[in-house]
Amino acid sequence: MKAWIQAFRLRTLPLAISSILLANLMAYKVLQGFFSFEIFWLTILTTVLLQILSNLANDYGDAVNGADHEGRKGPQRAVQSGEISKESMKRAIYIFSALSFVSGIGLLYQSISTLDEFLYFIGLGVLAIIAAITYTAGKKPYGYAGLGDLSVLIFFGWVGVLGSYYLQVGELDITLLFPATACGLLAVAVLNVNNIRDIESDIEAGKKSIPVRLGRKWAVMYHWLLLFSAIICGLCYVYFNYESPLQWLFVIIFPLLRKNGWAVTRLKEPSELDPYLKQMAITSLLFSILFGVTQLLPLYFQF
Repeated sequence: MKAWIQAFRLRTLPLAISSILLANLMAYKVLQGFFSFEIFWLTILTTVLLQILSNLANDYGDAVNGADHEGRKGPQRAVQSGEISKESMKRAIYIFSALSFVSGIGLLYQSISTLDEFLYFIGLGVLAIIAAITYTAGKKPYGYAGLGDLSVLIFFGWVGVLGSYYLQVGELDITLLFPATACGLLAVAVLNVNNIRDIESDIEAGKKSIPVRLGRKWAVMYHWLLLFSAIICGLCYVYFNYESPLQWLFVIIFPLLRKNGWAVTRLKEPSELDPYLKQMAITSLLFSILFGVTQLLPLYFQF
């Protein structure tokens, strides 16, 4: 059982739900007393199941494709270490695919009123399941082609925020693209720290992540770009939806982003980056909560 808990990689779940928390905080501002906690918890459940599915598929795919080996930095993986067989992991992937689909159907039943919307979100859910599995598994895993960053931006940012908001409110605010993009960029920054740490083992495995393609120097510059762009996106949203100076308070997250950027810049030993991988994930979650809360403040405090 311990091996399965490790394979689930529960530490990744806070990052996975960051976009859901942000979206629902923004939805609460619009709906207030009409906010649906049933939809909120079903969205959380579906997201958690998809993230665990992605983690299991990643464990399996990296073991099969050679990215996980004895010289790899970071936590031990279950299939590569032999604690879980490939066959058992494949069965778990099928099970969590089914659970994710069933949970998604329940979410749509609770939140969607028209057939067109239902079919659209079913398609989106199927794409999310496929993306979770084929990141490192399958014949042509897109994570090995350097497309993981784009996938994270789409699903941890745009789909996570805009989709969750729509399920609550039933309509979209185009300016939500700014915080959705910010949320996605910070999730990409988490992946980038991971990929900078694993750059040597990824080269050996033929995994062409962004840091492998750019080299470490430019991967660090790319990291700073992600961090600054996220803050700028947040500022743009407040500019277009300004109600109170309190909305700008989310910028107090900047020192944590700067700390992570300097760590990635200075630390050369892969193992030294491990604490900052966790720190970046927590900072991303804090950004989502802080941004959402600061946009709610004008409802309760007037200046």
